[in-house]
Amino acid sequence: MKILGLDPGTAITGFGIIEKNNQGINYVNCGCITTCAGVPMPERLKCIYEDARKLIVKYQPDVMAVEDLFYFRNATTVIKVSQARGVLILAAHKKRVPIFEYQPLQIKMALTGYGRADKKQMQQMVKTMLSLNKVPKPDDAADALAVAICHAHSEKFLKSK
Repeated sequence: MKILGLDPGTAITGFGIIEKNNQGINYVNCGCITTCAGVPMPERLKCIYEDARKLIVKYQPDVMAVEDLFYFRNATTVIKVSQARGVLILAAHKKRVPIFEYQPLQIKMALTGYGRADKKQMQQMVKTMLSLNKVPKPDDAADALAVAICHAHSEKFLKSK
C-alpha cells in the first residue's frame, strides 16, 4: 500500500510518500509544495492543488493521509490552512484516492506513544522508523512522513471519510 502523507500549509505543504508491505514500512520520497508570500490566495491555492495532483499522478498512492486542524491561536491562519487542506482533499477526491485525517495528538501517539512529543522526538522517530541516515528536511516534509506513518499503523482500524 502506497501512502501519501500531507502536512498542509499555504506557504509550505509538506508531503511524504511511504510504502507499507508485509516486510514493514519503506521510504519512497518527501518534499514540499511551496507558494510565495504576496501572491494572491486564489493563485496560491491553485498552485497547491495542481502540485498535489501532480504528486498523485506521479506516485499513484492508494490512500492519502492528511493532518487535521486541531488548534491555532490566530483565526486568520486557521482559515488559510483550512483552504489549503480543502484543495488537497479535492485533488485526492478527484483522483478517487481515499482520504484519511489525523489530529496531531493521534500522529504523536502513533509514532512515539506520547501525545505531547516535541518536534525533535517526532523527527527522530520518523528517521528511525524509515531507517533513514538523517532526519528528513525541511520539517514540513518530516511532519508529512509522520502523518503517513500514522496511517500505516492505524489503517486497519479506520474507514475512509
